[in-house]
Amino acid sequence: MIERETNDGIVTLRLAHGKANALDVELLEALIAALAAAADARAVILTAGGPIFSAGVDLFRLLDGGEAYVRRFFPLLTGFIRAVLAFPGPLVVASTGHAIAGGGVMLMGGDYRLMAEGNGRVGAPELLVGVPMPPAVLELVRAVVPPHRLNALLYQGRTYLPHDALANGLIDEVVPADALAARAHEVATQLAALSPGAFRLTKHMLRAPVLERIAASAAEDEEALALWIAPETHARIRDYLAKTVRK
Repeated sequence: MIERETNDGIVTLRLAHGKANALDVELLEALIAALAAAADARAVILTAGGPIFSAGVDLFRLLDGGEAYVRRFFPLLTGFIRAVLAFPGPLVVASTGHAIAGGGVMLMGGDYRLMAEGNGRVGAPELLVGVPMPPAVLELVRAVVPPHRLNALLYQGRTYLPHDALANGLIDEVVPADALAARAHEVATQLAALSPGAFRLTKHMLRAPVLERIAASAAEDEEALALWIAPETHARIRDYLAKTVRK
């Protein structure tokens, strides 16, 4: 599910959860635990083992599990986003390919965000799917994406090829696919060489307001959850899957 290796104090967490690394209860639990276990690492690299970084929420699992499953999944998604935002050390995210919806948010949340050259896309088309972003997810996106790019990203659900993602501020660097792992380790090593205390405090000051807004969004969180479990939302998701997923 998540492969872990350590090299010179730098921990690499590699997603290996099916073909698409789709986010489900088990993967979110594993991600939260893996970040907690790596809190004292010099730096962490989050990447994937295949050509898809993450296709986002496992919508088929969500539909099959119904309300009971969504009520388990939803707080884990919020908890994972909080864990990403609050991770104290350098977090380098290296996308091997498609990073869509929750996968795109995971990529955008890194302290340095790399993406392999190719036809992989990054974006946050939740509204096209039929669900609202939970407040934690929206606050992360709002904190890291240039304000003038938010409407196209969120309302239009646009997804971007690597160089377009770079031009629109969703990532920091595009790298040849065969050099991605080495470049991610190089960036992680550079960040790890900074004063750990200075880095931690700087990151805390940058992200504390985001975490505070998330903590103050209980009402919106409940409203979003209600929409995620609503029958009409699940009907929209089924329609989206019928139009977009190859049989």
